[in-house]
Amino acid sequence: MRSRVRISVYGKDALDLADELAAVYRAAFGAPGYDEPPEAAERFRTEQLPHHADRAGFRCVIARIDDWVVGFAYGYTGDFGQWWTDWVASRVPVEVVAEWLGGHFEFVEMAVDPSAQGRGIGQALHNRLLAGLPHRRAMLTTYCDDRAAPRLYRRSGWRLLMAGLDASSDLYGLQLPYERVMRPK
Repeated sequence: MRSRVRISVYGKDALDLADELAAVYRAAFGAPGYDEPPEAAERFRTEQLPHHADRAGFRCVIARIDDWVVGFAYGYTGDFGQWWTDWVASRVPVEVVAEWLGGHFEFVEMAVDPSAQGRGIGQALHNRLLAGLPHRRAMLTTYCDDRAAPRLYRRSGWRLLMAGLDASSDLYGLQLPYERVMRPK
């Protein structure tokens, strides 16, 4: 019998699971093709996640199989004066700045442990993170090559706003509300 995947929504209390989230981060982004060093997961745990959890609108969804954390996704309200928003604003046409930036939901991170991939967990995390948000639009950057993440985003209705935002990523936007709800396999 296959174990059922459960997805729960967290706010800042996701920090209580920082060690488990960092383990998923390490497994997913340390895998071949991503090749992030172990220090990246430690930086995620001690710097990135706590910093982002303090942002307005922070929301984290966590997937479990039994008691094992197998994936997560999170984001928050993006606005001018934040590094990512200002960085994007400096690279895109003024029309994109005017239409998309400021008060958007910034879809920051999604990771699924490689041993749990292929079960629809990434799609379920994506859908749950975006469901019911009060924002009018969401934005993210993702890899510009052919990987699972950009394919998932395009399949889910994200629109390419700018290819080649930098050497390795493209910028995508999604009009909200996002009401699609799918159950993991």
